[in-house]
Amino acid sequence: MIHENIQLSGSLSVSGSFNLPLYASSTDYPSPKTGSMYNDTTDNVAKIYTGTEWVTVGEQAITVTPYDIEYLVVAGGGGGGANAGGGGGAGGYRCSVSGESSGGGTSSESSLSLTPGTQYTITVGAGGASDGRFSGYSSGGPGSNSEIAGTDITNITSTGGGYGGVGGSQQENGGAGGSGGGAGSYNYVTRTGGAGTSGQGYAGGDTNPNASSAFAGGGGGGAGGAGGNAVGDTISSGGGLGGSGISSSITGTSINRAAGGNGTANTSTTGGATPSSTNAAANGGFGGGSAYPSNGAGGSGIVILRMLTSDYSGTTTGSPTVTTDGSYTVVKFTSSGTYTA
Repeated sequence: MIHENIQLSGSLSVSGSFNLPLYASSTDYPSPKTGSMYNDTTDNVAKIYTGTEWVTVGEQAITVTPYDIEYLVVAGGGGGGANAGGGGGAGGYRCSVSGESSGGGTSSESSLSLTPGTQYTITVGAGGASDGRFSGYSSGGPGSNSEIAGTDITNITSTGGGYGGVGGSQQENGGAGGSGGGAGSYNYVTRTGGAGTSGQGYAGGDTNPNASSAFAGGGGGGAGGAGGNAVGDTISSGGGLGGSGISSSITGTSINRAAGGNGTANTSTTGGATPSSTNAAANGGFGGGSAYPSNGAGGSGIVILRMLTSDYSGTTTGSPTVTTDGSYTVVKFTSSGTYTA
């Protein structure tokens, strides 16, 4: 109830409440002052004079103010290729945290503006499977997209990582994706790594046709660097390193994500996060590793939202992990769900 500066014209009846004067239009109100009110019988709403204009009061006059959030959206990584195959490409990496980077050598994106009361759909992409598209030895499967989607925003979509190409007689190029998968190797033929997506990741590595024994696949591309070309001529050490990932402190702690998988049996601890035929760790968007003869699956992605705690609604589905970092609330989705602003 408004208690001050109410200017009335006409009769006033008070019995636990008051009746506003009735007019069909604001032009009928005589000499209004700031705070004057009346019941508009044409629109059937109460109106108040601000000193310059008449505005509707009550529920109809509530102003919804959007608020900004920062985000990190990482897609699922691609699976590695078998039989001297290439490493899987990392999932696409998009980040809006000020001072950090998005994938493929780009700077951080703009923050995202959310409208209170609006529901936003969060999709967390799965990693590419280690079973591929061929019988016998297999290439990896591509990773799946991760996304923030809503009716009033341009969706933030990160592209799944490219698959690592299979080697041997079915030798193939790496698959394109957020970051590209590494190429498979066989019979001294050059195969190329898959392309990365602009603003999300780098290309995968190529094979090395000049080696004395062409059994080394290229490394998968990462968000922070291209996959390495195959450099040696043996299965045990010749594969290219996966491309590097990118570190983000969106949760309050710096964590590296979205590195590519290493090419065939390159077990180095530098570069790619997933050596040999190891399945990539979950919720980092890492590419799967490659070995002879087997290969590893890519890791699932992740979506993280960061906002002022004063803006956080507390309304989610999908059981995200919610933490605080100073005056900010961090909502981490490791599986799909929703957030209502």
